[in-house]
Amino acid sequence: MRYFIYLAYKGTGYHGWQIQANARTVQGALDHALSVLLNEKIETTGAGRTDTGVHASYFTAHFDSEQYGLYTAAHSPAQAVNKLNAILPRDICIYDILPVDAAAHARFDAIQRTYKYYIRTKKNPFDTEFTAFFPFELDVAAMNDAAQLLFEYTDFTSFAKLHGQSKTNHCRITQARWEAADGRLEFTISADRFLRNMVRAIVGTLIDVGRGKITRDDMRRIIVQKDRCAAGPSVPAKGLWLTDIRYKNLPGIPC
Repeated sequence: MRYFIYLAYKGTGYHGWQIQANARTVQGALDHALSVLLNEKIETTGAGRTDTGVHASYFTAHFDSEQYGLYTAAHSPAQAVNKLNAILPRDICIYDILPVDAAAHARFDAIQRTYKYYIRTKKNPFDTEFTAFFPFELDVAAMNDAAQLLFEYTDFTSFAKLHGQSKTNHCRITQARWEAADGRLEFTISADRFLRNMVRAIVGTLIDVGRGKITRDDMRRIIVQKDRCAAGPSVPAKGLWLTDIRYKNLPGIPC
């Protein structure tokens, strides 16, 4: 039987989501906890891959269990979540586990993902693990103006990790905006898919716009060039959060 699992994690102590040899990963910790809880080998499939140090306030994955029902007398829905959270490290939290159709897929059925990037321009000792510090005056209006160019294109090779394994560098961005919130600057970006390192490279390039190092026209030229070397530097991973994943026409799954 197939289940969707909803979770959040602090990425500071992990080498990203995906299992790697000799590295601590979120998927590795989750697979282990589920295997202990269900007394069988469980392998999860995540909605995507987050890089080393990236956080997720909302993440989805699916897994199959040989047991007909996870929710038995021994594991009610609340008990299953509580027991799993007790096994997992403190920096990973399970929100819910839902039975789904056997064909439901956490990665391939997702139609939209949303990331947020948080920065501070003034030092704050209580927020160092979750935001990036840029002690510069930034022209937020110019950054937002340049961000609108992202809607005009689908090929984002200029913001993709060099020598990546993606079959295509095409994505459709539906939201990209900077806002001031709680003393921080917050960049929200949504798309049908993202390339590895894409958001951090876009943010780094937009910060160059905000500092006056490049113009809106330069941003357009960078996109058109399809050359990662033309874009700005990647910003630190700790400011990046995966915050939402949307699905369509999956019974029991929020759309």
